[in-house]
Amino acid sequence: MAFQAILADNEAVVRLGVFCGLFTVLALSEVWRPRRRLRASKSHRWFTNLAIVVLDSIAVRLIFPAAAVGVALWAETSGWGLFNLIEVPFWLAALTSIVALDFAVWFSHVLSHKIPIFWRFHRMHHSDRDFDVTTAIRFHPVEILASMLYKVAWVVALGAPAVAVILFEIILNGCAMFNHSNLRLPLALDRVLRALIVTPDMHRVHHSSIVNETDSNYGFNLSIWDRLFKTYVDQPRLGHPDMEIGLADYQDERPVSLIWSLKMPFLNRANQ
Repeated sequence: MAFQAILADNEAVVRLGVFCGLFTVLALSEVWRPRRRLRASKSHRWFTNLAIVVLDSIAVRLIFPAAAVGVALWAETSGWGLFNLIEVPFWLAALTSIVALDFAVWFSHVLSHKIPIFWRFHRMHHSDRDFDVTTAIRFHPVEILASMLYKVAWVVALGAPAVAVILFEIILNGCAMFNHSNLRLPLALDRVLRALIVTPDMHRVHHSSIVNETDSNYGFNLSIWDRLFKTYVDQPRLGHPDMEIGLADYQDERPVSLIWSLKMPFLNRANQ
């Protein structure tokens, strides 16, 4: 308990350190081995996408100051949740919680495409006409807050150990940056990796402007959910170098604008 409390107190610092380290490595790797040529101004896109993640972080800390880790500690103290009610080895509770939370994120991603009000906010993520490590952090603040509330509910229901929640958050953020990166992996390595985790080539299909490709490959970490629920598409119809990224209605400079991106869910189509 004391160890988990110490981790919770330093959770933000640990996550920020891992985020910055992985972001730097992947950003440099994209320059070294790019998969596609970028279309939009990189400086403008990066300013917008990085500004969005800063706004997201502020919003989460204001509304959920304890974050999911603090909720996990509260649930443990209060005896709430499955693994606070039954006796299982700690490693099993932690591993099961990480896998269950990964499924929860996959399922919420599916819902964000299928339920119109959720799609209004999630489509800001998909409006990016390029696909690189910064796309992974391009989520509307309203969507981030809703997803945090959803995640907290799962943490409480599971009684997930705080250590497992921290590990899950680090794994999720790291995998999201990896599989959104514009990194060219050797095809043989990609084939091996995607048997377990989502690779850049696998997730890039999800960012295609072709609707039936957008409605596939929802995973951020484990690739098993898309295979299990028949939402897996192996390759884009036009191939990775030639596929169109983003949404068909927004193949212009609007998604590069920070203000337009934040306003996008609230605009009627006639005003967009």
